[in-house]
Amino acid sequence: MIEITDVSKNFGGRTVVRDLTLQVPEGKIFGFLGPNGAGKSTTIKMITGILPLDSGSIVINGTDITTDPLKAKRHFGYVPDKSDAFLRLKGREYLNFIADIYGVPEDQRNDRITYYTEQLDINEALEDQLHTYSHGMRQKAVLCGVLLHQPDVWILDEPLTGLDPKSAYTLKKLMREQADAGKTIFFSSHVLEVVEQLCDEVAIIDKGELRFQGEMHELKEEFREGKTLESLFLELTGDA
Repeated sequence: MIEITDVSKNFGGRTVVRDLTLQVPEGKIFGFLGPNGAGKSTTIKMITGILPLDSGSIVINGTDITTDPLKAKRHFGYVPDKSDAFLRLKGREYLNFIADIYGVPEDQRNDRITYYTEQLDINEALEDQLHTYSHGMRQKAVLCGVLLHQPDVWILDEPLTGLDPKSAYTLKKLMREQADAGKTIFFSSHVLEVVEQLCDEVAIIDKGELRFQGEMHELKEEFREGKTLESLFLELTGDA
């Protein structure tokens, strides 16, 4: 579970996130939506400890990201929107490095590296350096790294960007499997059709403030009145 309570963040005198309160439950795929500049990426960077909070608190599976960041970070796996770190490492070196950070035993890591790289179809590129990978292949490598320590919480920022249709399908299947196993999937995306298809619950923010949080069926009740998810999103973010 992710608990965000009264969180705010300012940059250069401008409030980017204002008094945001969210509870992201276990066992669900939670969609986090908003237009460009709404504060989505800033929120995600605060959840993951990349950016400090100006006020409020964020607790991940009972551990505060500010007061005990190392313990909190062991609970989650994070897929950023840009996979451009450690580019001089070979694919296998990168995955072993991530496994070392999380203390994954050698026998388990080898089995998981084999399984997930075959699932995402990058097993034949593991001896190549990451800088030779396409954006989509780097994204797959990061996804494999996230899965190695079997985190209870997934934090995914536009994870489908650059993935081919087969890999996108595999990722969506893995997300559903993890949610069904009781884990927390926090998923940010601009692709409303994927959100409608995949998510159990959604939150919509605009200008740093929460506009809606609820289960997909609550949004779908609005669809019966002739509204699409796209039109409802535009209405809630003031762009209709």
